[in-house]
Amino acid sequence: MDITTREAALRTRRAELTRHMRIVENTLDETPPADWEDRASERQGDEVLESLGQADLAELKRIDAALARIASGSYGTCEGCGEAISDARLDLIPDTPFCKTCAR
Repeated sequence: MDITTREAALRTRRAELTRHMRIVENTLDETPPADWEDRASERQGDEVLESLGQADLAELKRIDAALARIASGSYGTCEGCGEAISDARLDLIPDTPFCKTCAR
């Protein structure tokens, strides 16, 4: 896969995450129900949404770092050992900064 295709895929995933994070944020900002039992149940749901939002934010940061590596010309080079990251690994984890060996 060429670098332009990888960059486009990372940007598409970034847009998806940004949209999802807005939905999570809007849901968390909704006025809580008046009923105490409904509030307790909704709070549990909010905790799940907060966890999802944190996971999205972490992935967003990894994608931004990968896009910065593309811009600098270092994308696909392991930050641990300096060797090339295999295409197969980048196909599976396009935002990875490490080769298979250094990721262990």
